Amino acid sequence: MINGRQLFSNDPADMSDPVVTRFAPSPTGFLHIGGARTALFNWLYARATGGKMLLRIEDTDRERSTDAAIDAILDGLSWLGITWDGEAIYQFARAERHRAVVEQLLAAGRAYRCYASPEELADMREAARREGRSKLYDGRWRDRDPAEAPAGVRPVIRLKAPLEGETVIEDLVQGRVTWQNKDLDDLVLLRSDGTPTYMLAVVVDDHDMAVTHVIRGDDHLTNAARQTHIYDAMGWQVPRFAHIPLIHGADGAKLSKRHGALGVDAYRAMGYLPAALRNYLVRLGWSHGDQEIFSTEEMVAAFDVSRIGRSAARFDFAKLESLNGHYMRTTADADLLAALEAALPFFPGGPAVAARLDAPLRDRLLAAMPGLKDRAKTLIDLLNGAAFVLAERPIALEDKAKALLTQEARALLATLADEFEAAETWSAEALEPIMRAHAERAGLKLGQVAQPLRVALTGRTTSPGIFDVLVVLGRAESVGRMRDQGAAAAAA
Repeated sequence: MINGRQLFSNDPADMSDPVVTRFAPSPTGFLHIGGARTALFNWLYARATGGKMLLRIEDTDRERSTDAAIDAILDGLSWLGITWDGEAIYQFARAERHRAVVEQLLAAGRAYRCYASPEELADMREAARREGRSKLYDGRWRDRDPAEAPAGVRPVIRLKAPLEGETVIEDLVQGRVTWQNKDLDDLVLLRSDGTPTYMLAVVVDDHDMAVTHVIRGDDHLTNAARQTHIYDAMGWQVPRFAHIPLIHGADGAKLSKRHGALGVDAYRAMGYLPAALRNYLVRLGWSHGDQEIFSTEEMVAAFDVSRIGRSAARFDFAKLESLNGHYMRTTADADLLAALEAALPFFPGGPAVAARLDAPLRDRLLAAMPGLKDRAKTLIDLLNGAAFVLAERPIALEDKAKALLTQEARALLATLADEFEAAETWSAEALEPIMRAHAERAGLKLGQVAQPLRVALTGRTTSPGIFDVLVVLGRAESVGRMRDQGAAAAAA
């Protein structure tokens, strides 16, 4: 016991109630990568302990909160596969409840009306700065007679925080953290216009939602002390805190857009798979031996906040891309095609591709998938690699590919097209000897035929294996593309 408060151990079994975590984003922008990791940690801990994760939209900043941001947050969580229990709770809608709690605190003598003017507050801050004090408010209205209140001034409501002793939390990540109460302000609970502050709303909502564990960024660590004072003033049990270090760039500097401080929607638009991003995020600051690759089931089984480190994690795009490449290679072909199709609306030119996707084109893409996914690290790479499948006749040629289609090469392609069309079966095993014989008759090496053929079929100088390309495109499409180039030669 310290200051009359029970200090809990780090063992969740010490709490008899089921674990309830929450993710509480502010809808003033996109779901950034740090918020996504916080949501994931809350979700994993709830699932690992058989508890619940709740979602609360902290939309009390009415000027900056937008419906578009709310939609982006919900969509980002859903895309990542992070679900929540029950309906999302909107903080602004609970303002009356927040004000009712303040009335209780006033009635109990645990809060008071403060009439300090903006000028007085500015003077207090300046004096604290000069004297090197962290406490900014001098408590001048804490025990003052309300009869002295200036006429026509609407007060703020402040909490009567303890003046002596210390406030201690046993943080599940940071360990024991102690604050001297003499250094902490009487925080504002209600602004002069009657709107609740963030500090008040968070505590009331967490209590009413029966939240047992607050897992959030360590930039909120000092808030834990101030919020603890509100819990104590109301006689409520303080939840367990776990303050996780923030994410830094690969160079150790504060995460910025160049490091990857982007919205989850940006990662989807860059072609990352949600399972790969989930796996990458869980390893940012959390460890489980040397294991790097985790299925969702393995994450849930292994996750514990006690394994979260105290040092800032470093975001590394190269590692994310490498991990995503692993997921690309190991995902079933049909599942990868489904992921590509779902992502098309977010890619440049993707909607046009989606509009053309019919059953035959899907079949071609599926047939091409084994050769495509081994060469791709993202879905964007996959889509680019599949350009030869999606191309419409006559296909466009890359500039460096055009040089390979000489008049002689085009004439050879026209003859080879006739031989391919007459093939008894359309398979790599049947087509390879036809092409070898064709090269021998022309006095050419196989590569001297294969490379112009690749250009005619794909418009590029690189592609999956040439016979794989032929099989994927099929007889009619392959022969048609070859004849297009032969016709070009005749026209010239």
